[in-house]
Amino acid sequence: MSNVFHRFARLVRHRWAELHLRKALPPATLQELEQLIAKSELGHTGQVRICVEAGLPFSYIWRDATARQRAISLFGKLRVWDTEHNNGALIYLLLADHAIEIVADRALDRTMSTEQWQTLISDMQSAFQSGHFSVGLVAALERVSQQLQHHFPRKKEAAPDEVNLPDAPVVQQHLPGRGR
Repeated sequence: MSNVFHRFARLVRHRWAELHLRKALPPATLQELEQLIAKSELGHTGQVRICVEAGLPFSYIWRDATARQRAISLFGKLRVWDTEHNNGALIYLLLADHAIEIVADRALDRTMSTEQWQTLISDMQSAFQSGHFSVGLVAALERVSQQLQHHFPRKKEAAPDEVNLPDAPVVQQHLPGRGR
């Protein structure tokens, strides 16, 4: 019975977080992030996506999925893995669980140690705990972009990549009647 109660409590917490998503990430912040991603990708061959969910979809809550499992799923669904040099990155936030996940494709992942990735996430957590979501996301985006520019610079004469994913952050809500 406690497992059912745990799932129900988690569902309520995740749906409640949906009501606060716009406060954490207002439209101006999302627009700023989109512009920064577009600017970043002019200097490297990678793809960077930001995805924010206030709460998980019901099916993930029901099966007790983690934020990491959701981030890996979205890494595939959003086609972040689909880069010629295996250098895509997904910065994922799950507000209800206070979870941050960065999923980096193989080549990009090898450019930083586990400790460096963890430091990046810890720095984001510090900013978020102070309510500064924009500051944390911008700093993370800058650090990932620096890695990509250093290890996968775009050559001026190079043709554009075949894969050019949207630069706008993905913000998903799972309240009834809202987009997925």
